[in-house]
Amino acid sequence: MKKIEAIIRPFKLDEVKIALVNAGIVGMTVSEVRGFGRQKGQTERYRGSEYTVEFLQKLKIEIVVEENQVDLVVEKIISAARTGEIGDGKIFVTPVDEIIRIRTGEKDLEAV
Repeated sequence: MKKIEAIIRPFKLDEVKIALVNAGIVGMTVSEVRGFGRQKGQTERYRGSEYTVEFLQKLKIEIVVEENQVDLVVEKIISAARTGEIGDGKIFVTPVDEIIRIRTGEKDLEAV
């Protein structure tokens, strides 16, 4: 099992969700996060004053899949979330040792 974490632009969530659901992915967790990378924040104007937003709003999507689904999920996220501009986000793939469903005690594949 692998955990895929994708940091994406908030307005791309619907496109990513639709792409994943169409690919057969049935569950995901979405969190609002803030951070910066190469963008290093951005300058905005409010009532004539300029100010810098150092931490940009992003969304983090977390999905746990079988190893044979990783490439498909990563491909779907990239194609749906890409704008071609700096700040499109990142995808992290990490191993998952064990999954346990709290309600039933089921483990691993049965718990997903």
